[in-house]
Amino acid sequence: MENKQYGVIGLGKMGSNLALQAVEKGYEIVGYDMYPPPGLSETNLVLAADLEDLVNKLQTPRKIFLYIPAGVAVDTVIGQLSPLLTGGDIIIDGGNSYWGDSIRRARQLKDDKGIHLIDCGTSGGVSGARNGACFMVGGDKDAVTSIEGLLRDLAVPNGYSYTGNSGSGHFVKLVHNGIEFGMLQAIGEGMDLLANYREELDISDILLTWNNGSVIRSWLIELMKKLYDEKQGFNVPKYVEDTGEVNWLVTDAMHMEVPIPVIAQSVMQLIASRDDKNVAPKAVAMMRNGFGGHPFGPDDHIRYERHFGKVGGYEQPAQE
Repeated sequence: MENKQYGVIGLGKMGSNLALQAVEKGYEIVGYDMYPPPGLSETNLVLAADLEDLVNKLQTPRKIFLYIPAGVAVDTVIGQLSPLLTGGDIIIDGGNSYWGDSIRRARQLKDDKGIHLIDCGTSGGVSGARNGACFMVGGDKDAVTSIEGLLRDLAVPNGYSYTGNSGSGHFVKLVHNGIEFGMLQAIGEGMDLLANYREELDISDILLTWNNGSVIRSWLIELMKKLYDEKQGFNVPKYVEDTGEVNWLVTDAMHMEVPIPVIAQSVMQLIASRDDKNVAPKAVAMMRNGFGGHPFGPDDHIRYERHFGKVGGYEQPAQE
């Protein structure tokens, strides 16, 4: 019989919503967060007092998701968690970790204690986590097979893909994020053009039309209209905050000698938004807020992660 019990460490926007969706679909979820958000209680999932309590509440082999910021935080939590686990247990990193780090962590956990690390790229934003997400999963095939039932239950139809060995899930998600940046920038520039036409255009109506039958119809266009209507125009700060993951992809592309001019330029334009007054970065910020709850304007916590926990300092994996 399938062990339908899972742990979730990190009950923020993604972790808590995935946990609640899993509970509704018949899974027992034990969650832990140093600062659990309001609204979570023992009535909708089991809350652990600390990591040791979470581990003790789970049957073996234990299966524990991490939904925490990429970088140093992941190594810290794995360092605290792994001594409490035994061989055959599984850690699933559902955040936006760098794929090279995932290869390193998986190898070290397997060699040291026989623990599996699965890298699980997760997309769909907050609403996807609550109602049906998209997963790109890398790692040991047997370990992945043991959690596939849950992932398929939490995904939208055809929203699950096993991508291959360790690191591949997070690499695929990183490429996904790069494509997302390019799409955001193109839509943002389109909004700038519409806003600067010689006559005032009904941008809300144009977006509605575009999303019904046009070649560019998409969730991003839908979000653009939703946020444009809610904000009554482009009335948001021009500053576009980000956590820096796509910077990794630009660096990887240079090492791989793969040209990605659109993605690279979208990163440059995002940085340029911090000094620019045009409409495009405001439109990008609005769509990012729509799908991921990303902040409008600067965010000190994200800026700290980007500069000290994320960009740079990542060991390149050995060629195999």
